[in-house]
Formats: sequence, structure tokens, C-alpha cells
Amino acid sequence: MPPTLEENLKRARPYMERFAADVQGHFIGGRVCAGESGKTFSNRCPADGALINRVAAGSAADVDAACAAARDAFPGWAAVSGERRAELLHGIADAIEARADEIALVESMDTGQALRFTAKAAARAAVNFRFFAERAPDARRGVSLPAPEHDNYTMRQPIGPVGVITPWNTPFMLSTWKIAPALAAGCTVVHKPAEWSPLTAQLLAEICNEAGLPPGVLNTVQGIGEEAGRALTEHDAIRAIAFVGESATGARIMAQGAPTLKRVHFELGGKNPVIVFDDANLERALDAVVFMIYSLNGERCTSSSRLLVQQSIHDEFVEKVARRTRAVRVGHPLDPDTEVGPLIHPDHLEKVSSYFDIAREEGATISAGGAHAELPWPGHYVQPTLFTGARNDMRIAQEEIFGPVLTAIPFTDEADALSQANDTRYGLAAYLWTADPERARRLSEALEVGMIWVNSQNVRHLPAPFGGMKASGIGRDGGDYSFDFYMETKNVSTALGEHRIPGLGTG
Repeated sequence: MPPTLEENLKRARPYMERFAADVQGHFIGGRVCAGESGKTFSNRCPADGALINRVAAGSAADVDAACAAARDAFPGWAAVSGERRAELLHGIADAIEARADEIALVESMDTGQALRFTAKAAARAAVNFRFFAERAPDARRGVSLPAPEHDNYTMRQPIGPVGVITPWNTPFMLSTWKIAPALAAGCTVVHKPAEWSPLTAQLLAEICNEAGLPPGVLNTVQGIGEEAGRALTEHDAIRAIAFVGESATGARIMAQGAPTLKRVHFELGGKNPVIVFDDANLERALDAVVFMIYSLNGERCTSSSRLLVQQSIHDEFVEKVARRTRAVRVGHPLDPDTEVGPLIHPDHLEKVSSYFDIAREEGATISAGGAHAELPWPGHYVQPTLFTGARNDMRIAQEEIFGPVLTAIPFTDEADALSQANDTRYGLAAYLWTADPERARRLSEALEVGMIWVNSQNVRHLPAPFGGMKASGIGRDGGDYSFDFYMETKNVSTALGEHRIPGLGTG
């Protein structure tokens, strides 16, 4: 039997009390720093609104110190062999696994994500480090490109100190997804976690330090995006910025980094369609539809928030979705029975809830949910929600709600499904459910998204490219695609023999 809510609260208490005992600082140059300004901000638990701790609000001076530490550490780290970097990254993975219980409990209390999902965060994070550890020895290797009169070959080298700005929804795993390949490539890192979920960034910094990562290779600055984040994106020591978050924020970061010609990698918003044809395995499709919108509180960029269902099966299929939606269990994140926990912040709860009125104003029907969830705790709880009777031009079908809210829309045929799926500013992911492989191939080629899953929910394959089109991002993560971002590629061309060199000024 899994531990009860009361048992999990007891297990979490010493971890949370540790954070409450002091102001949570930065981690710069291998040590904890209080922060130059002395300013702090409050971090509250989404489950009950209680104050967890106070966190140092990073200033431009703190960011400058972190960037200086990363710049100073870069030559030594870049010179470390790929084999040694692999050993260190495997050591970090070991340490993550050793503290998996702590990471899961802290992240649940910090983000409101159900423990059934955060319990997997440490395992996934360790896999991220191991995956890139295995690739570290070959990170710099290039290819041979022989030509008739020259021998060409390429090599890769780390780009330099990089900035990593991570989101609040699944912060620990996503931080490792960005930081592990940067370290494997030989880059040093300044990490700015989201202010709504600051806790596990400190755990990651501690873990890396205790595993033997040299001082200054990974630096963490807590703070508000408008100050600490902006100082990082504008700093001239930082060669590239990897950012996960909202599309509007990505646009601002691109503008802030432009004067220093920073390379950028953006994983941004999505309004992802799941397209269900009448020839699909409808029971499996039903499971996938419900999972991909209501897991992780719907606070995930790859959630399938638009349900496009073929007209011939629309009413029956959507009614099944409605019944499942009403049965999704909302509760405290440390309750093992909870499937949807509290949203992360009161501002986000207000944003998600505002779409209930928008749906009514636009003429859609709320077939499930559509209100705050009444629970024994004063947290940020909302009912899993399903909008029906919707059109693709409605705001509820076009805007990223980023919560447990699904909009169902009928389509007539393949052309109509494709037209509606592509009719959005976003282009991150799409999900296809059909028994026709030719249809799946046609749609996969025509959909304006970076990732497509056919007859599947989102299942990550670490060597595969991850990223979106349009307003959903720039660049790709995963495998060597990550190294393409964190490394520069050089070409070396050596003459073979004495090829003709044109002469000028010879008369």
C-alpha cells in the first residue's frame, strides 16, 4: 500500500522545515550566497497557501557575480576530457537517485503537482544526466568531408557560458533536460529558475556540487524574471540562452539578447490538437485524450488541449470524455489518490478560471467542471473542465490556458481536421488517432508542428528532436540536437598537393 496523505506530510515535513529555517539564497561559484540587495520574495505552498519560505530576489549584481563565476570556470571545464565529464554526470545521476524521495516530496509541495507524477521526476532527471553522460566523450567529434583537392573535417567545441531559464510546472526534470547537455558539451551554466517554484533548483545545485562538479560550472540565481532574468539575457558574458516558458516572454528574451547576438533556444507555448478519426481504437484514444490534458494539472506545454473529433463519432466520444473528466480525482498533491492537484499560484488560478466565463460568453457549453474545487484546504484547486459546442475560432480554442481544461471541436473529414489543427499561432505538438497508416503519413507531413505522436500519448525518446514551430519555439532539444545548440562547429580544410591558386598583381 502506498503511504497515506498523513504519512506523506510527515515524510515531507523535515525537508520543508529545512527551507523554512533560513532565506533561500543563490548558489554562485560553488557556495551559497545571500544576495547583494538583501531583498526577498515569498514562496507559498499551492496546496494550502501557507508560507514555505522566503527566497533571495536576485539583482543585476547577483547575476553579474554568477556570470563572472561561469566565465572564469569555463576554460578549465572546457578542457576537461569528455570521459571525465561523463564520470561526473553519472555521479550526479547517482546522487539524484539517492535523493529521489526528497525531490519528489519537495516538488509536490512547491508546485502542487500530484506526487504520482513528481515521484517520477527524479528518475527522469537521472536518465537525462546518464543519457548525456554517455554522449559527452563524443560531443566534440565531427565528420570527414573529403573534397577533390582538400581534406575537410569538422570539430565541435563548447560555445561558452550559457544561461538557462526554466519554468515552474515540472522544474526539476526540465532543469536537468537543459543543464545536462550543456555540461556534457563543456559549457558552464547560469541557471535562473522560475520564481513560483524555486526549491528544487537549490537541490540540483547542491547535488551537482556534492557530486564533484567544479565551482562555477553550475551557478543558480533565484529571482524575478523582470530583474534577474533580464540581467541574465542581457549579460555580455553569456553566449546563449535556453528558455522554457511563455511565447511572449520568449519574444522579450530574444529582443534583450539581440545587442549581444546571443544564440537562443526557445521551448514555448502550445495549443496542441489531438485528432480522433472514426476508425481509431477509441478506448485507447479516450485514455490518451484524458491523460494528456489532465495529467500534471494540465500545466504542460505538450498537453492536448484541443480535441478534434470526427463528426460521426463526436457526440458519443465526447460524452465518454465528459464522464471521465467528472471522475478525475482532485486533491492534496501528497495524497496518493490525487490525479489533479492545486494550480501553482493564485494568479494562475485566476487566469485559468477566467476562461469559464469566456467559454460561456462565446457560446460554448461547460460539460464538466467549470468552477473551483471545494476541498478542506485553502489552496488553488480547480475542477477538471471540458468545453463542448466549441468552434476553432473561439478564444478557448486559440489561447493557451495551461490548466486542466479541454476544448472539444467536431470535424467532418481529413481536410477539415487538418485545416482546424493548423489554424493556430502555435505549432508544438499534435496527436493523431487513426487506423489508416496512409492518412497518418499525409497528416504528419502537413501538420505545422514540431512533434507528432500517432496512436500514442506523449512518450519521449531522448535521442529524438523536441521542439516546435511558429510561436511554439526555436530550435530542438534531444540527442545531438542539444549539442548543435550548446556547441560551435568548425571546419578545417587542408590542401592535398598543390592545387591552383589564382595570382593577382603578377603583371
